[in-house]
Amino acid sequence: MNENGFWSLISKMHIVEEPYEWVINHLAKQTEEEIASFEIHFETYFSKAYTTNLLGAAWIIMDGCSEDSFVHFRAWLIGQGEQVYKKTLNDPDYLAEYIFPVYEEEGLTPELEDMLDLALQAYTIKRKGDDDWDDQLWNEFNSLIESKGYDYPEQQLSIDWKSKDELKAKFPKLWKRFGNKPLGY
Repeated sequence: MNENGFWSLISKMHIVEEPYEWVINHLAKQTEEEIASFEIHFETYFSKAYTTNLLGAAWIIMDGCSEDSFVHFRAWLIGQGEQVYKKTLNDPDYLAEYIFPVYEEEGLTPELEDMLDLALQAYTIKRKGDDDWDDQLWNEFNSLIESKGYDYPEQQLSIDWKSKDELKAKFPKLWKRFGNKPLGY
């Protein structure tokens, strides 16, 4: 699977019912190498989104952002598709325009944990017929990913802002929309 194939699957999620199940079932019909390729693309984009700027944006949007929330936020960002992902990496303030009003109306947050293990679930279904957790298959899947030349990076962020005032100056559009009314509250 190439980059275009990865983003094509992500974009199709927006037009099908039960999008996560659809991606998992689609991937489970592919070769193990294709499933691994999807995971490598996901992890590559996921790692690229591990930036101080995106953490600052998430912090404003949700009035704070734990490590787990930032993981789910980055997964959500990938789930929005290639154009939104790339535009946001370039300018996180763009999310002030992009996030739909339904988030405020429904008390939603831009987090999407379901994106995190699509490939592993597909691999598990392919190997044993169901998606029940299996430590051995998890280890096998990680070994397959690493055999393709991908090393899961160890990452550490150093926050480059010290106060809400610095975030307000750095991301004025996000602050205007979410600074006094963050999502999820």
